[in-house]
Amino acid sequence: MKTLRFIGAENFISNQEYAKKHIRSVAHNLYPLLLKACYLHEKEELLVMLVENWPQQDFSFGKLLGKTLDYPEDISHWACQRSLTACLKGLKNYVLNPSPTYSKRLKVVDLTAIQDTEFQPCQCKKPLGRWARTEMISQLSIELLMEPSVFDIDIDIFCNLFVTERNYELVVQALLMRCHCPLKIRCVDFRADNLALRKLFYVLKLVEPSSIHKLEMVHNVRLELHHLEVLLSNLTFSQLRSLTLPTRTFNVRHYTPEDDAVLSTIGEKLSNMVHLTELSLSFSTLTGKLRKLLSPLQTPLKVLELANCSLNQVDMAYLANSLHAEHLEVLDLSGHNLTELFPSTFFKLLQKASSTLKTLVLEECDIGDMNIHLIEMCLMHCLKLKDFKFLQNPLTSISLRRIFRVLVNLPMLKYVEFPVPKDCYPPDVSYPLDEVTLVKFDQQKYNMVKESVQRILLQAARDDISAVTPLFGSYDSAIEETSKELGAGLLTSFRDALQSFTTALQKL
Repeated sequence: MKTLRFIGAENFISNQEYAKKHIRSVAHNLYPLLLKACYLHEKEELLVMLVENWPQQDFSFGKLLGKTLDYPEDISHWACQRSLTACLKGLKNYVLNPSPTYSKRLKVVDLTAIQDTEFQPCQCKKPLGRWARTEMISQLSIELLMEPSVFDIDIDIFCNLFVTERNYELVVQALLMRCHCPLKIRCVDFRADNLALRKLFYVLKLVEPSSIHKLEMVHNVRLELHHLEVLLSNLTFSQLRSLTLPTRTFNVRHYTPEDDAVLSTIGEKLSNMVHLTELSLSFSTLTGKLRKLLSPLQTPLKVLELANCSLNQVDMAYLANSLHAEHLEVLDLSGHNLTELFPSTFFKLLQKASSTLKTLVLEECDIGDMNIHLIEMCLMHCLKLKDFKFLQNPLTSISLRRIFRVLVNLPMLKYVEFPVPKDCYPPDVSYPLDEVTLVKFDQQKYNMVKESVQRILLQAARDDISAVTPLFGSYDSAIEETSKELGAGLLTSFRDALQSFTTALQKL
């Protein structure tokens, strides 16, 4: 509930012309209150004025826009295009404009609380995504570098960078000149996509890898085993908490004894990252080698993504008995036939993880009606589960309803992604479904199943659970923002592969 102070702030900014005339006369301790009110109502001109006259040493989105006594709603994660652009414009003015009334005190700007979501709760509904924020902050730093009157100002701007081929040169330029810039970019989380390895290694050196908390190298980054060894041997990620490796980083089926030794070295390098608790290895082939990679880790993992890693019985046995099993909060084992190939070790793993597990992803695991009982037994112990995703499994509507009757008894559960039932498709379909077949289901039958699921939730007084069927998987804001560039990158890679193949044929 809003306090009278916040209602008063909203009333003050409601008349924008009046507020613009008097905002510089407002007591400095009211600036945070006014900032949250202006951000909430997208008062762009007032936001510019507030930031350009900011009287405090710290400007942190997490503190200023998070839960406060005056307005309990947390809006720190809003990536509102209007409000964010206004704040950055105000920051530029703060650096450029002389202040006749007080000395400039601002030392730290922290933008790391901002999150990219599918639906922006702000009024304009338009996000300023992570890639665009990276570009804008880099551009701002370079523009201010050209001003001769700002060399006595040093402001650290903590942010999460997203670098691709398209904004690489701009980011590198800003990082190279950081010591001379009044705004000094400090990277907390780093994401790279559609970037050549040479450029990736270079920009990672520039962002001060020892201070990075989260490193994501995804999709169009062609990182393989020996490249990863070079990266980890030459750069120190002493504060790293989360690591995501691109698809096909590992492919143990083609490893020589020398490659096995490199895999062991990588495991040792990972063990030196004492803060590492999140690891995503999805779409790498790790058959029989999971122990070699993970057993050196001294810190138990809380997040482990192993989707489509071709795990075998040895891998599952290691995982179920490992240090990590009793600490897992997020587990993704998609793409493995768990209930047929290793039912006992899978059951043991979920029993071990049941006291901590919050998110479980089992997409394309060939879970059918014949093995639904095992899934029911596994789920009923996971009392802290918040998210459960099991798209693209050949379950009939009867089995889906059985699963939901178990799910309603999980007190923390809030979100479920369930598949279109098998009996909504033609009888001759085979799993996993391709993109063409995926959308060719009986919509009327599906709607009836969805209604029956909703009835189960309502009868159990669990209308707090959101149950959905996103046909093509969960929303990814980063892919959405850079889809045109990534699509062009994929086409270029495909063309280059065809040219190489044609050249090879001509030499035969």
